[in-house]
Amino acid sequence: MAMAATMMLPKLASLDHSPEIRHPYFQFSRKNPHRCLTNNGYTEQIKEPREFFTGRLGSIEYVVCRDEKGTLYAFHNVCRHHASLIASGTGKTSCFVCPYHGWTYGLDGALVKATRITGIKNFKVNEMGLVPLKVGIWGPFVLINFDGGMMPQEGLDTNGVGHEWLGSTAEILSSNGVDTSLVYVCRRVYTLECNWKVFCDNYLDGGYHVPYAHRGLASGLQLDSYSTKMYEKVSIQSCGGSTKACEQEFDRLGSKALYAFVYPNFMINRYGPWMDTNLVLPLGPRKCQVIFDYFLDPSLKGDSAFIEKSLEDSEKVQDEDIILCKAVQQGLESPAYEVGRYSPTVEMAMHHFHCLLHENLSQSFQSSR
Repeated sequence: MAMAATMMLPKLASLDHSPEIRHPYFQFSRKNPHRCLTNNGYTEQIKEPREFFTGRLGSIEYVVCRDEKGTLYAFHNVCRHHASLIASGTGKTSCFVCPYHGWTYGLDGALVKATRITGIKNFKVNEMGLVPLKVGIWGPFVLINFDGGMMPQEGLDTNGVGHEWLGSTAEILSSNGVDTSLVYVCRRVYTLECNWKVFCDNYLDGGYHVPYAHRGLASGLQLDSYSTKMYEKVSIQSCGGSTKACEQEFDRLGSKALYAFVYPNFMINRYGPWMDTNLVLPLGPRKCQVIFDYFLDPSLKGDSAFIEKSLEDSEKVQDEDIILCKAVQQGLESPAYEVGRYSPTVEMAMHHFHCLLHENLSQSFQSSR
């Protein structure tokens, strides 16, 4: 399918964003692309028993934890009494106590205490636990499936998680250093004045904008070696590092950079001793949040000067992209723009993303009728 669609690129107009910008369609788009296995955290956050972290994807609040035995769980982070969130942030706990009325849940999700329910009728404790979600681990990533039609209690087959999430690219990414050997460094969070798909499009243009908008980054890459390959629900862009950059000790980019986009909203960037990941979350038709997490080869974890310089260089690229994406969002809202065109030699991954999104939303619209 991907090859046939790519052959049509010279004739195709690009994605029409206007329905999402100008209509409540955003609410539908915000919910439905995420009904598949998605990355929502890292094993670093739940290394020990009783550790937990929380998050939000679209309208879904979730909590991931390990119980006293280290068993992994994920739940909707919503009290079954009057819908308050039961947990926030990250931490370590022996149970979840709702801050509203004190209902208490075990780390396995079971309701263990319901306050002031004397006289209540038809109340079944075993039916009032936290609503479970299907959760699994691949490499350093914690993955959740939010599809309500699945059976969370069955759990995810750990051996099959990589294939379900990444398809045939699981082995490709593993062989390119996307694994648990790296140490976690830090997180950066950005709020962009653009639709979430604008950020994805910018990521997926095959390096088209790099020599124009990221001259510092471009100097460290051999852009004529840039290549793009599409797989089931993943596209991988790769590019060699420049000779000049490779001569520098502890170079940030290294000899090769790999950029993997995992539909619908997650990016894995592996370069030199670094890996960073980007999770893009819609906040509205014209706003999104992008969460960057940075990982590093353990041999360099004590080199504070190198880490600081690398993060500064990365921050500069993000600042440049923030300006680009805001300008595109403003242009999309202009009456002068309806649709554009794909550059057939470089924007294959962008088109692949649009095809997956169109297929996903079309199926969801049909099933909602």
